[in-house]
Amino acid sequence: MWSDRVLGEARQTADPIHLMDLSGIHPGTAVRYVHTAHPDKALPRIH
Repeated sequence: MWSDRVLGEARQTADPIHLMDLSGIHPGTAVRYVHTAHPDKALPRIH
């Protein structure tokens, strides 16, 4: 249920910093939520 709320918020904004501040999640986790919610805005992975 909690992850649904974070994903819902990620759909509203593509700002991982906002998700980090709101939910207290790790930066990498916030970026994954944003990529899931907005796959068209995802940056290519750096190898």
